[in-house]
Amino acid sequence: MKVLVNVDGLCEPINPNGIACYGYVIYKDGEKVEEGYDVVDHPNPSNNVAEYMAFIKALEKLIELGLTEDVLVRSDSQLLIFQLKGIYTVKAPRIIPLYEKAMALIRQFKKIRFEWVPREENEEADELSRRAYYNYVSKNLATFLEKYKNYLATEKQRALLARLGVSCPPWLSKREASKLISKALSKKH
Repeated sequence: MKVLVNVDGLCEPINPNGIACYGYVIYKDGEKVEEGYDVVDHPNPSNNVAEYMAFIKALEKLIELGLTEDVLVRSDSQLLIFQLKGIYTVKAPRIIPLYEKAMALIRQFKKIRFEWVPREENEEADELSRRAYYNYVSKNLATFLEKYKNYLATEKQRALLARLGVSCPPWLSKREASKLISKALSKKH
């Protein structure tokens, strides 16, 4: 029995102090057995907090399901993976308690490994973290738009995206708008 887990986190529309969300997906012997995603409840949200919460929530679910034998956890967060492997030290005060919780959970596994993967190999977990973000924003749109208005896509970015035929939700960040513009322009050339 092989268990493969992909985890991902985000913090939008700004990092840190935006809306932190996580997603994870669990496969056993090639079959999806579980997925999870939600908003992170943390006093100092960041993308790294979200990455750790994705890892912690996935491990908690694995323990609940009794899947602790042969587990590979993959993430596109180099910080998370390298801290778990002991390559990087953990210095950030907002991360230390999460790291300690993660290490306590790891001790409950018979065999667990961690692997960094490129973002392209972590799309399913990324999509789940984005789903949590979109769900949160759509339920709290007026409050969200007021609080984060200075970090959202500019009118110029929105106009360019419209000319490129790319839809632009009201909660799109300046950073995400830039990525979409670059992607759309590269397809045209």
